Order: sequence, then structure tokens, then C-alpha cells
Amino acid sequence: MKRVLLISAALCFITSPALAFHDGGVARCSGCHTMHNSEDGALVDPDSPNGNPWLLNDATPSDVCLGCHATRSGAVFSADVLTPASEKGAGNFIFLLEDNLNDGHNGASNPILGDAGGHNIVAPGHGLGADGTLGMAPGGTFPASSLGCSSCHDPHGNASFRMLYGIGTIQDGLYTFTNAAPDAEGISLSGTEANASHTAYKGGMADWCGNCHGGFHSADNPTKLIHPTGETLGGSIAGTYNLYNGTDAQLGGAAATAYLAAVPFEDAANTTVSTAGPSASSLVACITCHRAHATSAQNMGRWDFDVTFLHEDGVESGSYAIPDPYASVNQRSLCNKCHNKDAGDAPFVP
Repeated sequence: MKRVLLISAALCFITSPALAFHDGGVARCSGCHTMHNSEDGALVDPDSPNGNPWLLNDATPSDVCLGCHATRSGAVFSADVLTPASEKGAGNFIFLLEDNLNDGHNGASNPILGDAGGHNIVAPGHGLGADGTLGMAPGGTFPASSLGCSSCHDPHGNASFRMLYGIGTIQDGLYTFTNAAPDAEGISLSGTEANASHTAYKGGMADWCGNCHGGFHSADNPTKLIHPTGETLGGSIAGTYNLYNGTDAQLGGAAATAYLAAVPFEDAANTTVSTAGPSASSLVACITCHRAHATSAQNMGRWDFDVTFLHEDGVESGSYAIPDPYASVNQRSLCNKCHNKDAGDAPFVP
């Protein structure tokens, strides 16, 4: 009887969601905060001799986050720009340290620094500072100087996907989100993104990104920037997506296995293991073309928008080459997954 009771208690302990590290109720506060800025008489963070307003154990909120999540627990900041951790879905902040992302023509002699590769979180302890070009979020007013992990994620935990903020104020009232957190489900932080193991985007991503970036890609935007988000694909584009299986097999796909993790879409039926392609009612979203953190392509592209063939990625710049999901020397831009324009193009001639 004692053994049964102990096992039952252990199961309750393991499965209780209240025991999650970030849970606001019973989290291990000392994992991020320090009461007296010292441990055994030594400063917790020598770079902050006077502590900080949040009693953090590192200089900035993002440095605290990266203390656990840089090279483990998701590995969002790998040790080397050329050997990033396996992809989980959101990309890797290490690419912000790249000295050149330009793989366009003459890219080697016209370098574009890594801060063009993603969200420039302020984490000086990891060599990251505010965006040197953009003072505010494109399309919005969020200040680049205040951007950090906790601009998007609630460090004390919530019930949303990846602890993303919903409607309300963030960062001590600095900014207000007016759109709800997206409906999505992620893979394990120890997993690796694949066509049958991927983030399941169900809905709301475009609106959520719009909290900071406005609706500059939405249909009602008077500036009419070309590519829409948060809109249905329609039957024609969904059909193209499902048939396209790479430049070498443009009509070789099947709807049941058409899902490409490198070009995701939103659909309420998506699961982390679903392989089906979109229907006419599936949605295009910001995450269809971009990753949320950073990539080795400009504008945190899921593929490099500036190369003709994907195998050219990294050649001019010397940066990390984003893997070609079709592994073909003839593979062109993944824009073709939805807008196949490969037909009639000549193959690559080395």
C-alpha cells in the first residue's frame, strides 16, 4: 500500500503543470532573480555591481533567458554561426553576430551585417545590441532599444503557445498588445524540425505579429505592400502547394504528404506531426516566409530571398547555408511552393 501511494504521489508531482519552471505560482524564482545581488559574498553578475530594477541575476532580461536557452533548452543562441543547433522552428539568434549575410551578386564585397537577419534582442552579455538601422519595429512603434526575449514571451509563464503574450501591457507598461496570442503547438525543445515534426500553426500568427508591426501586409492597408498575410490561400495556390515537390518534380507532390516545414501555413487542422498540404481555406501568415528569431538570410527569411538557386546560399557571404529541403542542385526559391514559376526555367549548369 505504501508503495502504491508513493507511486501515485510521484505521478501527480511529475505531471502537475504548476511545477513548470516558469509557472508564476510556484516557479523557482532564484533561477532568474537574486534578493541581494550576491552569492557567498560574490556578485551574482560582476557586470552589474549595483544590480538592476528587476533583481535579475544577469544584466538584462534577455541575458537571463539566454543563460538557460542559449545552447540548451531550445538552443536559440548556438555557439557558432556556422554550426547552429538543430532547427526547432523559430530560428537562431546566433546569426545576428554574422559579419555578412549578403549572398546576392557581389555580396562578398558588399557585406550586410547580421543585424539584418532577425529580431535584435538586447543582450550585451552575449554580444547583442539594439538594431543599428531600425529604431522602431517596421510598420509599428515598438522601440528597438527595448527589444528582448520578454518583449514577446512572458517570463513568468502563461497558457499561450511558447508563453507568448496576449492582449494587454508588456514590459512594465512600455507597450500594449491589442491582438491575442496565436493558436499553435510546438515540438519539444529537444526535438528537430522536420516535415512530419514541426510547429503546428493553427491561427492568429499574422495578427499577433501585427501587435508590433501593424497591418502593413494586410488587405486593408492603403500602402498595399504586395504580399498579404492572414488571408486564405484559395484553391489555386493550395493546389500548387500540394503538387509542387521541388524544381525537379514540380507536379510530383500529393496533398496527403505535401506539407513542407520550410514553408508552413496556418490551418486549424494542423498538428505537430501532420503531413497534409493546405486546403483553399488555409491561411498564409508571416511565419510562412519568416522565422521568429533570426536566420542566416536577410529579413529572417526561411530561405535566402536573394539567391537564384538554393545551393548558392552562403557562397558569397561565407555564412551558414540554410539546408535545401529538396537537396537538388536545380532547386530555386521556395516561393515556388505556392507560386510555381519554375516551369520552363533552365537547369543549373556548373
